[in-house]
Amino acid sequence: VSVSYFTSLSRDEEFESSSASVIPLFSITYFLAITISITSCLRLDCVRNKVWVASFGAFSAGLAVLSSFGLLLFCGMPFAMTVASAPFLILGIGVDDMFIMISCWQKTKVKDQVEERLAETYREAAVSITITTLTDVLAFYIGLMTPFRSVQSFCMYTGTAVLFCYVYNITFFGAFLALNGRREQGNRHWLTCMVVPEKKDNPDGNVCCVGGAYDMQTGTEREMPADVFFKKYYGPFLTNSWTKVFIIILYGGYLAASIYGCLQIQEGIELKNLAVDTSYVVKYYDNERKHFTEYGPNVMIVIKDEKFQYWNSSARKGLDSCLQKFENLSMTSKVVSWLPFYMAYGELINLSLNNENEFKKNLPGFLKASGFSQDVNFTNNSILASRMFIQTVNISRAIDEKNMQSALRETAEKCSAVDLLVYHFSFIYFDQYAVIVSNTIQNVVAATLAMLVISLLLIPNPLCSLWVTFAIASVIVGVAGFMAFWDVNLDSISMINLVICIGFSVDFSAHISYAFVSSNEPSANKKAINALYSLGYPMIQAAVSTIAGVVVLAASPSYIFRTFFKIMFLVILFGLVHGITFIPVFLSLFGFCGKVHSSIEHENGIKEHSSIKNQSAFAYSNSGFTPQKELQMNSYANENTDTPDKSYIFNSSWRNYDPDCP
Repeated sequence: VSVSYFTSLSRDEEFESSSASVIPLFSITYFLAITISITSCLRLDCVRNKVWVASFGAFSAGLAVLSSFGLLLFCGMPFAMTVASAPFLILGIGVDDMFIMISCWQKTKVKDQVEERLAETYREAAVSITITTLTDVLAFYIGLMTPFRSVQSFCMYTGTAVLFCYVYNITFFGAFLALNGRREQGNRHWLTCMVVPEKKDNPDGNVCCVGGAYDMQTGTEREMPADVFFKKYYGPFLTNSWTKVFIIILYGGYLAASIYGCLQIQEGIELKNLAVDTSYVVKYYDNERKHFTEYGPNVMIVIKDEKFQYWNSSARKGLDSCLQKFENLSMTSKVVSWLPFYMAYGELINLSLNNENEFKKNLPGFLKASGFSQDVNFTNNSILASRMFIQTVNISRAIDEKNMQSALRETAEKCSAVDLLVYHFSFIYFDQYAVIVSNTIQNVVAATLAMLVISLLLIPNPLCSLWVTFAIASVIVGVAGFMAFWDVNLDSISMINLVICIGFSVDFSAHISYAFVSSNEPSANKKAINALYSLGYPMIQAAVSTIAGVVVLAASPSYIFRTFFKIMFLVILFGLVHGITFIPVFLSLFGFCGKVHSSIEHENGIKEHSSIKNQSAFAYSNSGFTPQKELQMNSYANENTDTPDKSYIFNSSWRNYDPDCP
């Protein structure tokens, strides 16, 4: 005999215990993230190797989790089960900022003082990671507006962890980056910290024993192969006219599929999914669906009115009229009540139950003998409350559960004869159906507007701020649409992830948009190529490491954590595609070039009133990641001319002329 069992506490107990199922995955996650971080930062040069930098970057993210969780637990913030997925997320955010800072560090001049290199790194990276941190934190804190406690808890813990992650990145990690810079400045081995000869001094030396090579022309570290790929191959290919046409068509297909998916998305969560796959609760629900699929919850109808006169025939008729309305609903069957049985019992033994004293005198004996003792609260010779049950039928989908709950509550409210309450322990989950769509839209709209305000404040170009907002909306639509294709319903679990979606979708678009605006390249196409050259590889590193941080959740026995992985995978995938494909193309087509022309006028004014040496320094300090300008100006400076030739300035090859602008 196979027995399936279930109690009113089973679901809550299994729900709470499911968080323990992911604890063994933490170590695997951090091992994967650290391994990927170290591998992507490996160099064949024993001096320029960034192994320790990558390790301490991941360690910094771990410190952020410990600090934030410790602070909030100390303050008494409830720890909901959904918070257990936050460490996986924070690890991805932490290494994202780490890769951006390492990329900017590598583009500084290796012969400069460490202080100057770090200042240049912060100048290039600080604004970018500040934008993404503010947007992430706001996205999570806006999630506190939701009425779901589990979502509030998750957003509070994760938002606070993101803040700590930012603080540790610009302090702890920045300090270690400076220490590593001093090691490089002394040309010391990455492992032994022993001084090693430079390659030029010992060209035949073993790769493990010589190091410190750098690009003699630019004075920076040698370019990574991935950076060269973005600069010489991917960037020019993406900005080709025919490629742009194809990308626009591809984006149209993506948008159409996403919108179609949004129209197909289902609301609600199957209650068995709140427990792990191996739980007895899952077996119970499976057998219930298999053998009793036509029946829904057995809902109780509670009489709350302490003054209700059960012995009064008129009062009973009013109650019967209300109960008849419940039975007339399409999703209910007959009401099972103790009161008709008691009245029949009185008639059988000739009791006058219309008399209050007689009614109360015989009630305890009847309740004990009949088995209805749990249905009547008879205390101090008064009936404080009582309950009846009504069996629901034809409840097979989440929308049916939502409609059933609404119909029962509406019927109870319309009963004027007595104060009624309808209740089932599953109603706490059904309640979310009534507000999940409106709350999701509210959070998404509020967070998107907050992202727009931050982008307008920190990105020095209003049009590019609008493109960032556009990218957020586009990624959200894509994630919501493809959720339906991946059998993920819209519920409180997926709503948490849609809030995350806002924060992560802005990361990639904000990085690339800020790099595009900050570039001093002459044309929109070259700006796009330069932005990809600067941040394309760090964004791929961040995406891969973030996915590595959550991929182990795909093996979790809990539906909640598997859903977290699915949506995070979609968020990172679509965010990355927008960052390195869609947004660069759109910016190159509709990019705003006013900043370029204003900078030309400013630079030309300085050129007319400064020495050639100062001109060269100024041009380099404002050229971001395009040091070729300095080389061209230095070649002009070598002519030993005291006053610059104005015609040379306006006709030279480095002139900021944008063929894409009128």
